[in-house]
Amino acid sequence: MFAQENQFVDDSSPLYNYISQRIRDLGRISFAEFMDLALYCPQLGYYARSREKIGAQGDFFTSPHLSFDFGELIAEQLAEMWQILGQPNPFTIIELGAGQGVLAADVLRYLSCKYPDCFNCLTYVIGEKAAAHVVEQRYRLRRWIEEGVRIEWKSIEEPPADSITGCVFSNELIDAFPVHLVEVRDRTLKEIYVQLEENRFAEVVGDLSSNRITDYFKFVGVDILNYAEGYRTEVNLAALDWMNTIAQKLNRGFVLTIDYGYPATRYYNPMRSQGTLQCYYQHSHHNDPYIYVGEQDITAHVDFTALQLQGERSGLRTEGFTQQGLFLMSLGLGDRLTQITQTETTSTQDLQNRLQRRDALHQLMNPMGLGGFGVLIQSKNVSEDIRLKGLMQQI
Repeated sequence: MFAQENQFVDDSSPLYNYISQRIRDLGRISFAEFMDLALYCPQLGYYARSREKIGAQGDFFTSPHLSFDFGELIAEQLAEMWQILGQPNPFTIIELGAGQGVLAADVLRYLSCKYPDCFNCLTYVIGEKAAAHVVEQRYRLRRWIEEGVRIEWKSIEEPPADSITGCVFSNELIDAFPVHLVEVRDRTLKEIYVQLEENRFAEVVGDLSSNRITDYFKFVGVDILNYAEGYRTEVNLAALDWMNTIAQKLNRGFVLTIDYGYPATRYYNPMRSQGTLQCYYQHSHHNDPYIYVGEQDITAHVDFTALQLQGERSGLRTEGFTQQGLFLMSLGLGDRLTQITQTETTSTQDLQNRLQRRDALHQLMNPMGLGGFGVLIQSKNVSEDIRLKGLMQQI
């Protein structure tokens, strides 16, 4: 499917050599393993290296980088969750995949100013797989660390079962989980593997590496075997394991997941015949994961039906699913836009700042962009009669 003869394949890089040797040892590897190595191989993978990835000098933007308003509105929802849970102390917030720590800094600053009682009960835990990001996070959060705020770094696997009271949340994390690539061939499901051909990465079709892939489609209620020959898509088994682990660790509280994706019936639509896999390099995107290896992000959309069903199977209750724009509007984004419009401008610089902030808020709510991201909230051992503010408008 992908052209391999191009100048963008650096066959002298340590990561290329590492993945190539892995393929030589095994003959071939699943695309999921290739993606995992390309993104997370220690010291060599895209997320493991110390280089600018997010923002103007990186490869893509995320909502926290557009405006501090995003983090502050997330903090509004977290503060309400603390109230619903009976103001527990400690109130544990676990942010998984915190990137450069921008969102964490905005949440901590806002809670300390607007909800000091909640802030004083807070333990903020960051689960981060990329060592380079941990360095950035510690630097950005150094003020809070020096002031003795309880900030910890640990993986979601570390806490004991049923030990967390609070909220586990993530923003644009699951889209970068390694996915299996599958394809319909002669009304059977086959898997895409990666091998070497003339010292280049190339695809080969084989039998499924795991029966869980077949079970996945039964689980989400989609039969793709009747789709057109060559129909290709992704299966994110790692997301199921991730959700199950969170459910085991959570004693009482919420799971808040924000990402781009669809319910299963939209994700696995017959018209989406080549899946959703995308690569991001210097603010451009394409669909060839075998170039710029270690230099580009590789993502796939999230199947929110799978997350919801897996959560329910693991003991979570679905509170609701909505779009990011509706979620943020329910938490006060509209009021912020009104305030920007009605506040008098004192200088040219002030006017420019207000216009930039207004543009950022519009981007956060744009249903064709960031505003169309999915927001899934689940709970465990929480009263059934609650109504979260962020879910006042659901799709």
